[in-house]
Amino acid sequence: MMLNRRQILAAMPLSLGIAVTQTTQPVYAAEDKIPWGDVRKDLAKVISADANRGPTLLRLAWHSSGTYSPKTDVTGGSEKGTIRYAEELAHGANAGLSPAVNKWLAPIHKKYEKQGLQWADLITLGGVVGVAELGGPEIPWRAGRKDAASPDEVPPEGRLPAADKGSFEATNSHLRKEVFYRMGFNDRDIVALSGAHTLGRCHADASGYEGPWTSTPTKMTNGYFVLLEKAKWEPTEVPKTGNKQYNAGELMMLPSDIALTKDKKFAPIVHEYATNQEVFFTDFAKAASKLFELGTVDLYEVSFNA
Repeated sequence: MMLNRRQILAAMPLSLGIAVTQTTQPVYAAEDKIPWGDVRKDLAKVISADANRGPTLLRLAWHSSGTYSPKTDVTGGSEKGTIRYAEELAHGANAGLSPAVNKWLAPIHKKYEKQGLQWADLITLGGVVGVAELGGPEIPWRAGRKDAASPDEVPPEGRLPAADKGSFEATNSHLRKEVFYRMGFNDRDIVALSGAHTLGRCHADASGYEGPWTSTPTKMTNGYFVLLEKAKWEPTEVPKTGNKQYNAGELMMLPSDIALTKDKKFAPIVHEYATNQEVFFTDFAKAASKLFELGTVDLYEVSFNA
């Protein structure tokens, strides 16, 4: 039997009794027949048809990945692409994501399904392309996720960040202890990933909140952090839902956004990102890459130029 490069490297410690350090060169799966450059171009076309789809694809990738909980029977995360199932899309935090799966991504998956494209890879790559197409940083991404065979592997509801836990202190505690620390993130990662709110807007019939975070919801900048520091945010109530949010004119912030500025550890990071977009982009790309790979195994590099 002919072994490929990955199999040879995996066997070396056992057969030769030596330690093997990870190569710095990309490792490609010999069996991968997916034209990743074409897949990426098709995702870019989805966004070019309507730039507002970019933030939604990022949200889909985020929510697919952010369910990861390593100390549970159903670990969640992006590995198995379970957010494509109606059972997970029905979770309250995922309201409004069905079109992204069933209308925008489904045709792409069908196009490359016979070549082995997995939903889990397509969903996370959609988030990567969504950020890049809207002027954000290139998020390092690898392929190799393996789809679940049934909805039995859908994680339980309630693992994603909540917008309001009743007070700034309680909300920040929730973000740390119940969500991000569970997934292995630190405080800097929490603030960086919160910067995803520089894109998109809330809809009362989906999230229960209403309005865009910034005046450029389809262009990624550090504007979210600048506005957190400089705008005058007034507490308001969403007419349709009664939820509390903060408004500065037509712009809005969630209680969890404002909470970042009220925490002695989060607030300096908010200020750093508000004054240095390059640092924010670098940290966001790193944290998002980690988020999209939580719980995955045997991922490999791909080329988008092939």
